Amino acid sequence: MNRAADLPAPPKAEQRPYSYERHGIRIEDPYAWLRDKDYPKVDDPDVLAYLKAENAYFEAWKAPHAQLIDTLFQEMKGRIKEDDSSVPVKDGDWLYWWAFQPGAQYRQWYRKPVTGGPDQLIFDEVAEAAGKEYFKLGAMEVSPDGRLAATLVDDDGSERFKLRIRDLASGKDLETVSTVGIGSPVWTSDSKGVVFTEVNDNWRSYRARYHRIGAPVDQTKTLYEEKDDIGFSVGVGHSQDRSLLFISTGDNTTSEVRFAPLDRPDAPLTLISPRKKDRQYDVDAAHGKLWIHTNDTHVNFRVASADPARPGEWKEVIPGSDRVYLRGLTAFRDHLALTTRRDGLDQLILRDYHSGKEERIPFAEASYSAGFGSNPEFAPAAYRLSYSSMVTPATVYDYDPKTDKLATLKVQQIPSGYDPTQYQTERLMITARDGRKVPVSVVIKKGFRKDGSQPLFLYAYGAYGYAIPPGFSTARLSLLDRGYAYAIAHIRGGDDLGYQWFLDGKLTKRTNTFNDFVDVAKGLVAERFTSPGKIAAQGGSAGGELMGAVVNSNPELFGAVVADVPFVDVLNTMLDDTLPLTPGEWPEWGNPIKDKAAFDYIRSYSPYDQIKPQAYPPLLITGGLTDPRVTYWEPAKWAAKLRATKTDNNLLLLKINMGAGHGGKSGRWESLKETAEAYAFVLTQNGGAK
Repeated sequence: MNRAADLPAPPKAEQRPYSYERHGIRIEDPYAWLRDKDYPKVDDPDVLAYLKAENAYFEAWKAPHAQLIDTLFQEMKGRIKEDDSSVPVKDGDWLYWWAFQPGAQYRQWYRKPVTGGPDQLIFDEVAEAAGKEYFKLGAMEVSPDGRLAATLVDDDGSERFKLRIRDLASGKDLETVSTVGIGSPVWTSDSKGVVFTEVNDNWRSYRARYHRIGAPVDQTKTLYEEKDDIGFSVGVGHSQDRSLLFISTGDNTTSEVRFAPLDRPDAPLTLISPRKKDRQYDVDAAHGKLWIHTNDTHVNFRVASADPARPGEWKEVIPGSDRVYLRGLTAFRDHLALTTRRDGLDQLILRDYHSGKEERIPFAEASYSAGFGSNPEFAPAAYRLSYSSMVTPATVYDYDPKTDKLATLKVQQIPSGYDPTQYQTERLMITARDGRKVPVSVVIKKGFRKDGSQPLFLYAYGAYGYAIPPGFSTARLSLLDRGYAYAIAHIRGGDDLGYQWFLDGKLTKRTNTFNDFVDVAKGLVAERFTSPGKIAAQGGSAGGELMGAVVNSNPELFGAVVADVPFVDVLNTMLDDTLPLTPGEWPEWGNPIKDKAAFDYIRSYSPYDQIKPQAYPPLLITGGLTDPRVTYWEPAKWAAKLRATKTDNNLLLLKINMGAGHGGKSGRWESLKETAEAYAFVLTQNGGAK
């Protein structure tokens, strides 16, 4: 193992006196100076010097492990088809798909006429990314007449996208509509205008705008601007039948939707139903009706319909259910397509509009992840689906409702070879300390010994109602083949077992999330998958907060912890309403500015505030200098305080991407190299079975 003692002295951040008082309590924060006073510009020499020193320390650790990192990278790369391509999707007169060239980091996007003809390259990410440290194509929408494309590109990781209009015949950009776009744009029916959203200086999607192609940018109209609630974000979309433009606004718990004809987007907006605290709804349209997915009467949502002339009068179509979680709907011509989860397992349902008969699309495995894929047309001949499991590579199906048959269009190819019979998966229910049963998905290689002698990798997220699917990962095989079990803990805070599962891990119940993770770790020890101190754990963003909480509470369980872009300075961030996301986050965490109880509760678990003089496991912490979601100083302050407080000699590494944001480096190989680094850290610190 490579302990901190084998390396040069780690960086030591200066402690500078700083404190403030809230609700009669004085908070000391000697590392507050690591937040550049001119943020989002970061040019303070002391701040940059500290971040660069931490990166140099990371590189010093990395150097003797270069061979292991490269071995892992080559393994992972060998499992990826270098000239991979997607299954073509029909949209009107064209088939659209993407493809990688061998060795390329980025995709190329193509189309060809449905009736036949040559392939047409419509967007070349390789060329667009040339010479850039970071590149991300956020969205590309082709106009209904097929002549133009609206593209959103981020080339610095700030998630402020440049919206440009491209002529597909010439490949030339005609105009830049916005430099602060976000989300996916919507074309008007006549292909002569585009509706899009913009972020403000606080990186909040705050308005929807309408631009006519070729008109001066200063004539772009604002269709809706959110002025009432600084925590709400605005989004745009269109109905599946492409008759209506939808403009939504909301936060994590409350929403409202307006609509206008897609052929007259600047017509007066019709409000479907005014916002009500803690009520969410989203809408589609077909057959002269609005189809509404809402949690107004049941925590697991229901489906209602309404006449567009009386959009606030909702008639129940599908009642809410304690067992079936209605996650979303799409209104196709022949079916209302429902994405649901029953007892924690994905279920895809097609419902007949007239008879109400529901047909569940069948899948054979006991545990899997499935969803509706790309289905841009209103009346597809078959429905495109995506599917995988912990042992089954990503699979693309077309489902024909007339024959009730799944046609396999693509199975993820693994060029270096993969034999699914050599791996097995199981789903456990582990009892948490309050008696609730927490689902856990586990995959092992056959021959794994359940005697407590082998290591285990435990992953979770547990926030915002996002469930980590029990899907397939090629990178994960590098751990399984080295004797690891790999487990996903479906803890509260996600919506794995329904919306209440999410509610039971937020606000005043937030610590359920952390307790669930610890109790799952202990439960896996009890099941003899591993032993205390042999567990490697990883989580990112809010999952990084989870990592920070559990190493404070139960450090003895873990042999290595990877915390990616961790949200660990929770109290300070939630007290600062000038930060981009803070107001919109209060429904998730609480508002400690106004509410002393929220202040006390957040302070009781905030990882940065709860660091104590004790032994911590080896830690790899990552961040991004341009990250607008979890600002760079959160991981930096956490690392600095840990270094000054912990009593052990275990390795602590901080790596700050100086040219990337929340998602890390761009490009498929660069991203894979970061995974290889994380796995090398785990293997050198937590070991691997011999």
